[in-house]
Amino acid sequence: GVAVDSIDRDEKALVLSDETVLKYDRLLIATGATPRRLASAAGGDLAGVYTLRTLADADAMAHEFEPGRRLLIVGGGYIGLEAAAVAASRGLEVTVVEMAPRILQRVAAPATSDYFRALHRAHGVTVNENASLVRLAGDEGKVNRAEFADGSTLEIDFVLVGIGVLPNVSLAEEAGLATGNGIEVGPDCRTSDPAILAAGDCASFAFRGQRIRLESVQNAIEQAEAAARTVAGEAVDYRPVPWFWSDQYDVKLQIAGHNMGYDATVVRPGARAGQQSVWYFAGTQFLAVDAMNDPRAYMMGKRLLEASVEPDRASGKTITPEQAGDPDFDLKSLL
Repeated sequence: GVAVDSIDRDEKALVLSDETVLKYDRLLIATGATPRRLASAAGGDLAGVYTLRTLADADAMAHEFEPGRRLLIVGGGYIGLEAAAVAASRGLEVTVVEMAPRILQRVAAPATSDYFRALHRAHGVTVNENASLVRLAGDEGKVNRAEFADGSTLEIDFVLVGIGVLPNVSLAEEAGLATGNGIEVGPDCRTSDPAILAAGDCASFAFRGQRIRLESVQNAIEQAEAAARTVAGEAVDYRPVPWFWSDQYDVKLQIAGHNMGYDATVVRPGARAGQQSVWYFAGTQFLAVDAMNDPRAYMMGKRLLEASVEPDRASGKTITPEQAGDPDFDLKSLL
């Protein structure tokens, strides 16, 4: 195949790696993101150290998932925890290490972290927080141990690194487009060059007064659709209600909204054992909900958020922290 080497904005042309030149009227950049890796000095290049982004990545490590093997997962985010659930279910010895004080700290409230920490420990996973990995080491180029800042070591067979991703913005930067945490786009998905659009993991857009990127199926689909409508000549104002899910063991986590800027949470018990939802607020403004095995809470939260951003659906109703925390309050009464 060929790659795009550069964008000539003056000529509205792409220069490919085989020296072919392609003209464009409108250009969409959807270059995605690349997993962060451990530095070479920290053992990131050793055999048996993996990242997970594509089907090929999963295939490359599939042979490692044999009962009794020792897996170290670096990073307590959703990728790491989902992999831990699969590995533990297959009989591996799994250790998750997280540098932050708690797993999921960047993306979830303490109550959600507590729920999933307890879930993983109940399935035999060792979860170590405040754990500072110094380096991975091995023999003959193959990883076999991890060394930590407290002087401890851990014997391992392979490692999965799940410490986030970096947006692929080099092509846009070299073309002189505005970039920050991703390629900056407006509500119509146009970049700083009106003839060039961007969407997906590589694109950042304004959301509640800040620029964010959404690394999710929802955004990959809906922002691409918004970009396509712009190219087709429609007026577009992309204001998503983000949604996300994560399957771990027999628990389905469903998230609606974005909890950025929250200052209070309310935990709402579900009707059955194991059901729980965490509702996020900024003051009295409802921002998001994490629903664990509670599809009813997820759907109610999502519909309330959708109504708040779609004027033709706005009912003037919202949920208060007191209502969210009252298990006897009928959420459907708000719709």
